[in-house]
Amino acid sequence: MSLAYALFISPTMKRFFRNNGLSLIFLVFFIIALAGQWLTGFKEYNKELSEEGQATVSLTEYSLSGHFIQATFENWESEFLQMALFVLFTISLRQKGSSESKKLEGEEEVGREPDPKRKGAPWPVRRDGWILSLYKHSLSIALLLLFLLSFILHFYGSLKDENQQLSEKGLPLETVGNYITDSRFWFESFQNWQSEFLSVFAIVALSIFLRQKGSPQSKPVDAPNDETGE
Repeated sequence: MSLAYALFISPTMKRFFRNNGLSLIFLVFFIIALAGQWLTGFKEYNKELSEEGQATVSLTEYSLSGHFIQATFENWESEFLQMALFVLFTISLRQKGSSESKKLEGEEEVGREPDPKRKGAPWPVRRDGWILSLYKHSLSIALLLLFLLSFILHFYGSLKDENQQLSEKGLPLETVGNYITDSRFWFESFQNWQSEFLSVFAIVALSIFLRQKGSPQSKPVDAPNDETGE
């Protein structure tokens, strides 16, 4: 059996890609975009260094630079904040007519208490106790932790890049205490946060009136505008 057959034709691989296609395609897009940012950021950073009469850096050195770390994690930070808040706010808030909202009245399947006897129930549900209590909120906890980690790394990268620039100019370096209130750091955060909040507003509001046949993010094409929920 050829390698090509084993990888691309076997029923097992076909089933794997069919069952995981959505996550796999976005993982591929992420890797391509991150690589593009890494390489173009490397060229742009060295271009700036050359224009300032500084020695250029290698690709490995750039990977550890404040320029790359700050640029990467300021974006991750806003994404995880957006997703965490969206998950939390959709528990109790509603939007009439939006496919992204729970129904205005009545209980929904997602809000019922977990049944440990349900076939295929995850092990935390069968375990019960504090493990189940944690598992009930594990999605929002994970997203908030990822936001916090990204926020810290963004701050670290931004401070490192700022001090690199100050060092080249012979100016005093910023301390952690001073930089946490610096306008540059918060400008970097807010410019990303606002775009993420706008994108959530757009999908919530546009899904009231617009449709995409076949997408779970849309209501059925013939659904009335005031119908809430997927």
